[in-house]
Amino acid sequence: MSGHSKWANIKRKKGANDAIRGAMTTKISREITIAVKMGGADPAGNMRLKLALSKAKANNVTKDNINRAIQKGLGASDTSNYEEINYEGYGPGGAALLLDILTDNRNRTAANIRHIFTKHGGNMGENGCVAWMFKKKAVFVVEKEIFDDEDALMEIVMDAGAEDFEVEDEVFEITAAPEDFNAIEDALAEKGIETASAEITQVPDTTVKLSGDDAEKMQKLLDALDEDDDVQNVYGNYEF
Repeated sequence: MSGHSKWANIKRKKGANDAIRGAMTTKISREITIAVKMGGADPAGNMRLKLALSKAKANNVTKDNINRAIQKGLGASDTSNYEEINYEGYGPGGAALLLDILTDNRNRTAANIRHIFTKHGGNMGENGCVAWMFKKKAVFVVEKEIFDDEDALMEIVMDAGAEDFEVEDEVFEITAAPEDFNAIEDALAEKGIETASAEITQVPDTTVKLSGDDAEKMQKLLDALDEDDDVQNVYGNYEF
């Protein structure tokens, strides 16, 4: 999974411009609201909410925004009928992209996303054209400045069911089956090890290396998708 490092994504989004950071807050808040409406406000019994709160933490969403989103989910103030759909396509250099969408207007969103792809050198594809290249995985990121004992961390997570353990420059990245998310999260919490990110995501089987113009175009495409309020998540098999 080194081809699409979660830590690289986290750093990119933390260093993003105000428009992208604002859009991320909107998306995460909406996800929290939907999660609460569907499964209640207790993350212990609501995996979707637990994941949304973890994402909020990783993206520095304020407690006030989180609390407002939870209260919105508990109340009846938002009557929008949101629909969850997926879009697939190719970016510059032939890299595959898989998008999670949450929209209250499918036609508007489809037109917007198609325009973004076309403008930045990509193209949307049919359902199933790239989804087969990805597998759903639980992924945890632990910063070395928080916990730097590689051997101890590896033993903890492997005993809890982790499938893979990779060492990046600044972090450790742990991959597991989605059903082992809670076991690994609990094992880390028991040792007092905080994560920079903990999520269930789509990990590519193989990667496409991008450089030069293709890398620059892909970066702009990703930024444009991040700015769109209806795009909840973007997964790709590119490697810069």
